[in-house]
Amino acid sequence: MNGVGRFLNGKDDTRPHYQLQAWQLSMSLVKLVYVWSKGFPVEEKYGLQSQIRRAAISVPSNIAEGAGRKGSKEFAHFLSIAQGSLSELETQYLIAIDLGFAQASAELENTLVKTAKLVSGLYRFHQLRK
Repeated sequence: MNGVGRFLNGKDDTRPHYQLQAWQLSMSLVKLVYVWSKGFPVEEKYGLQSQIRRAAISVPSNIAEGAGRKGSKEFAHFLSIAQGSLSELETQYLIAIDLGFAQASAELENTLVKTAKLVSGLYRFHQLRK
């Protein structure tokens, strides 16, 4: 078994982030970014390719960390960081396209937009609960 399944083993898990649609979609976003950026020039391995992948990884990581904390105020803080990472990812995506490192990807763009909306909604909800 790979991915989340190896931890869940077919059972409902107590990890709160596993239940969040924003986390689930952001995990898919990471995979899309890795596949999309695979063809970047070799000299970008430690440059833009690395940076764009780290920004993508930051999104589900911060959602998970925030969900594992106690209280809405802390969760909102980590959701804010995830929002920043999504903005960073979008900017790097556009730079990579402008530089000709990769072609635009409708699937990646749609997933990015949907993830941003979900994270924003979660953030607003937890801001109100402070």
